[in-house]
Amino acid sequence: MRTSTNPLTTVRNLGILAHVDAGKTTVTERILYTTGTTYKRGEVHDGTTVTDFDPQERDRGITIFAAAVSCSWDGHRINLIDTPGHVDFADEVERSLRVLDGAVAVFDAVAGVEPQSESVWRQADRHGVPRIAFVNKMDRAGADLDTAVASIRERLHPVPLVTQLPIGTEDGFTGVVDLLRMRALVWADGADTPEEGPVPDALSEEAARRRRLLEEAVAERHPAALEEFCDRETLTAATLAAALRDLTRTGDGVVVLCGSAYRNRGVEPLLDAVVAYLPSPLDVPPVRGTHDGADEERPADPAAPMAALAFKVNATPTGRLTYLRVYSGTIEKGDTVRDAGTGRTERVGRLLRVRADRHDPLERAVAGDIVAVIGLKGARAGSTLCAPDAPLVLEPPGVAEPVVHVAVETRRATDTDRLASALARLTEEDPSLAVRTDPETGQTVLSGMGELHLEVAVERVRREHGLEVTVGRPGVAYRETVDAGVTGFVHRHVKQDGGAGQFAHVVLDVEPREEGGFEFRSTVVGGRVPQEFVRAVEAGCRDALAEGPLGGHPVTGLRVTLTDGQTHVKDSSDTAFRTAGRFGLRDALRASRMVLLEPVVEVTVTVPEDAVGGVLGDLAARRGRVTGSETRGGAAVVTATVPLAELFGYATRLRSRTQGRGTFTARPTGYAPAPAEAPAR
Repeated sequence: MRTSTNPLTTVRNLGILAHVDAGKTTVTERILYTTGTTYKRGEVHDGTTVTDFDPQERDRGITIFAAAVSCSWDGHRINLIDTPGHVDFADEVERSLRVLDGAVAVFDAVAGVEPQSESVWRQADRHGVPRIAFVNKMDRAGADLDTAVASIRERLHPVPLVTQLPIGTEDGFTGVVDLLRMRALVWADGADTPEEGPVPDALSEEAARRRRLLEEAVAERHPAALEEFCDRETLTAATLAAALRDLTRTGDGVVVLCGSAYRNRGVEPLLDAVVAYLPSPLDVPPVRGTHDGADEERPADPAAPMAALAFKVNATPTGRLTYLRVYSGTIEKGDTVRDAGTGRTERVGRLLRVRADRHDPLERAVAGDIVAVIGLKGARAGSTLCAPDAPLVLEPPGVAEPVVHVAVETRRATDTDRLASALARLTEEDPSLAVRTDPETGQTVLSGMGELHLEVAVERVRREHGLEVTVGRPGVAYRETVDAGVTGFVHRHVKQDGGAGQFAHVVLDVEPREEGGFEFRSTVVGGRVPQEFVRAVEAGCRDALAEGPLGGHPVTGLRVTLTDGQTHVKDSSDTAFRTAGRFGLRDALRASRMVLLEPVVEVTVTVPEDAVGGVLGDLAARRGRVTGSETRGGAAVVTATVPLAELFGYATRLRSRTQGRGTFTARPTGYAPAPAEAPAR
């Protein structure tokens, strides 16, 4: 039974989401400092942060791996995950969001919503994760809260509920007016805590106006607030806070706060908002899973059967560290748990409370906890761990499909086995990496989400395993699709070489599918092809999608219809019809008009205004299509759609064209037809 004394009400599991360089890691560091978890402020530029502890993160000054930390504030335990902001590591964000109950979205007060801000926001939408927004870097030249809020409204389409008014602008930003309690919070230079006082006279009229706008926006969307607003023509701070909590948790509104994490201004109100508005494990619906094909719910109750999801694995030379979100039940040191996917049982060696790369031992973890486990040998990211006598399979996080690949070889032939072991460890930790052997060249091919993703992976092989490796030029993952299909394509599979034979006769229609993907259907009537053989034909067709006729690339964007067929009383079987489906569709694709597809990305280039002409010309030479251009904060921002294959080495080219002042970000937008001269393989 839920009561106010339930300890789960004081737990918050949240992530920090943002575009690269919006200040996520600095916000996390200031939260750790403010809560007393650390006693020195970590700085990204000094390489002294807690969550960016990997050597490559400190070298590059960006977050690469999602890092979990725990801290306490106002009697609440906050389990925090600092997620990457670079698009190449979106899969880390996806796995983190799968296990979080809430999030803080960080925005740059000058740039507002940036491309990756939009991507992570949509990821959070898909997972139904409630958010509050923190507009960071209010001390920067050109910082403007209203402009940033307008970009949130226009590009992300939530209802922003601004609860603060900044005191001072740009370098003079010293604090905020709390519009709920109508008080000023001012941080003196070097002070770690704010001084509370009355609203400055110069801002009292503007604060009253904004408080009124906040009340009206909340009353429009919250029935209890509307009732009080109609009776009293105003809202009390308590009613406003309760309504903001409800609107945040239902996703009908997003509370917006502001500050400067680097100067440690605005962090305490942000923590107060996390505790006040974001949900506890009890406020989110019970986790749903499946058992023996039936849906089943597990409540966030320590006494319920145990169910946990592994969302991250660190495979170090000294052992495997598996990160878990415990959804129900209790897990203790020494317990035996079952991997619901494989059916294997494993023993929990040790339980750890996580603080990035440092850990505190635990005796037990309960529903709502995010912890790390030592001792699990087979669990992977996405595995469900449950009580052996109460199996349940939870939906794993989605895994993105790699779009870029490189050939990786060792300089010494004797290191080949060590390279295979190192790459296997990488793919164990990061499911968005894939390793295969090219059947034509025999080379080992590493695939990932982007050039930087692969650079980081290869550098880990060099640093952590001491291997000297050479890397080929990056290539992209092409696809093939049907431009014009065929109707009534007949394929007859007959095999008779002694003993039981094979017979299958199928008639297929192949047509383009605008939504992409693959769809199979059957219009066979009269039982000419039994249902079990129809399923075999579909399985064979899916087998045929692995290699298309143009260059052996995967095939997508087609619909296959089984319209007729014949069986043999003795020689027809699942195997025969699966073979007929595979070879029938393969031949039908050869008879169709096929198109090669290449991955395309949306590029946002920020450059000085005097360099725009050269940048536009360079984008055009890379087959880019400019979709927008604007001036923001004294710089030109150009948006274009560019084939991914044309972007290799673009960062170096852009820096040379703009004397190092230009930057760009890219996010995948799908596939588009490739020109005739594109490589077939």
